[in-house]
Amino acid sequence: MSPDEIAGYQTLVLEGCDGVGKSTLGERLSTHHGFTMVHSPRTPDHLDLASRYRDILAEDGKILFDRCFISELVYGPLHRGRSRINWSQAIDLTESVIKRSGVLVHLTAPPAVIHQRLLSRDGEAVDLEEISELVAAYERVFSTLADYTHVLTLDTSLPDLPSTG
Repeated sequence: MSPDEIAGYQTLVLEGCDGVGKSTLGERLSTHHGFTMVHSPRTPDHLDLASRYRDILAEDGKILFDRCFISELVYGPLHRGRSRINWSQAIDLTESVIKRSGVLVHLTAPPAVIHQRLLSRDGEAVDLEEISELVAAYERVFSTLADYTHVLTLDTSLPDLPSTG
């Protein structure tokens, strides 16, 4: 499935570690296919993260998430020792995505490719070991979520972003 074929969904959740290409793909899909892009930076601790995503998913129209609740399941434990989204909430939010004719899109690339992209984009990057940990953590989270819904995996290091799952 190509990125343009993904546009048939009503809701897209683009997830993967920093530098994997979420924003690039999201902007392409938003520009060419009418999605409202929701970029989800870190939500302050005093706000209820699950409610924030439930409210967005209750809106009408085509929605594309450039990072969302799935990132909290990855970055939370690795950077803060805990996630502010539990698995029950994550599954509930995943079901809300599905009800909106949506799909989870796992963007991935080899850690060395991601590292080079971060260096090119920002002039700095976390080390390869941390990127490898993030890539592995995303694989674990998506493997669990795949028990509840189809997960589309795209390797962004390939020129045409073909599906691998």
